[in-house]
Amino acid sequence: MAAKIKKGDKVVVLTGRDAGRDGEVIQVMPKDEKALVRGVNMVKRHQKQSMNQEGGIISKEAPIHLSNIAVADPKDGKPTRVGFRVLEDGRKVRFAKRSGDLIDA
Repeated sequence: MAAKIKKGDKVVVLTGRDAGRDGEVIQVMPKDEKALVRGVNMVKRHQKQSMNQEGGIISKEAPIHLSNIAVADPKDGKPTRVGFRVLEDGRKVRFAKRSGDLIDA
């Protein structure tokens, strides 16, 4: 199945403690059905000091399940479902079902 959410997409969190927040997808893990979203689902982790990294308590993003995020509509930024369309030149592109705008420009 084609990927509905890709790296670099603007997404909105639907459920959980960060519901309503939006961010950019940093990484998608299709095998685990999870994604990392910048600034969302932040957790604190204890980090041991190394040669190139300082030790201490750091905040970083934890993965969030793909069912709990939705692509933000390019027109108004609200969550939308994603559909696929084949253009006249043969390219397969994603579009927002809410407004009909193309997500892959």
